[in-house]
Amino acid sequence: MAAADQIKNLIASFGDGDEGRFFATAMQIAASEARQGHTSFAQELKKIIEKAKKERSLSFLESNKTISISAPKRELNELIEVFQPKIKLDDMVLNDSVKYDLDRLVKEQKKWEILRKHNLSPRRKILLIGGPGTGKTMTAQALAGELGIAVYIIRLDGLISKFMGESIVKLRLIFDAMNDHRAVYLFDEFDSIGSDRSQGQDVGEIRRVLNSFLINIEKDQSNSIIVAATNLPDSLDKALFRRFDDVIHYPLPGKDQIIEIIKRSTRGFSFNQRANYQKLAEMAFGLNYSVITKVCQDALKEMILNGDEKLSLTYFKQSLEKRTS
Repeated sequence: MAAADQIKNLIASFGDGDEGRFFATAMQIAASEARQGHTSFAQELKKIIEKAKKERSLSFLESNKTISISAPKRELNELIEVFQPKIKLDDMVLNDSVKYDLDRLVKEQKKWEILRKHNLSPRRKILLIGGPGTGKTMTAQALAGELGIAVYIIRLDGLISKFMGESIVKLRLIFDAMNDHRAVYLFDEFDSIGSDRSQGQDVGEIRRVLNSFLINIEKDQSNSIIVAATNLPDSLDKALFRRFDDVIHYPLPGKDQIIEIIKRSTRGFSFNQRANYQKLAEMAFGLNYSVITKVCQDALKEMILNGDEKLSLTYFKQSLEKRTS
């Protein structure tokens, strides 16, 4: 039979909520039984332990509850910024291709059990490529909103250290947190750590961080969503692309998307004359989502501060001209 100390350690680890020590002790007991010739019992115990570990891991996907950041190691405070988003994908204006890719990820995450029964894994590692203001950061928030989990923004300024090896240790902490705390982990401005190694421009710690990231994302089997976003895809190391389930390109909004942004941004207000949305879309063509939204906000501010009851197209055009200039 198992040694008394092992049994006491097993019960103590359960009481402390130390899952790792609990399973390790259980495996020690199984090994001890095998050495004593109780092979059938030892094999049965190992199967129970492995099944419990697997079910425990998958339970993160079953629960959409957000775990507080106060639980991780204290060192993560300088590496991660956490918030609970309130938006969903329907709150974004997206082209059909991007919306399809994101809807597919959410669908697979919500129906992970069906995929697991067929030994398939849901999508959860995506690389977002596009210019500033095209919706990459907002996408991370919307995905988290859809799944009812938090967004963990990785602070790259806290990740990179001048001391050899320290950045790799910090990166390992982040990937460990992915196992303990299911969330959307956003690596924004990803090119700062993912630049092409063959260019020879990055030396020392940053190159080691990239190598470590490649290893960690390859090994990662957590239930968290990893989102990397960049404005400079050509600078990324080629080995990165195959580590992601999807590479999603964010273009500038077309005329249909521009009209939708204007209508959403001015919802609840009326124009003092019939709005020619096609004309407004032509004027705003070539601008990103963020700038167009700000143009609408500027026009509304002018209307309110001038005491007008309706939105003048003149305000909109003036704001547009200032932004484009």
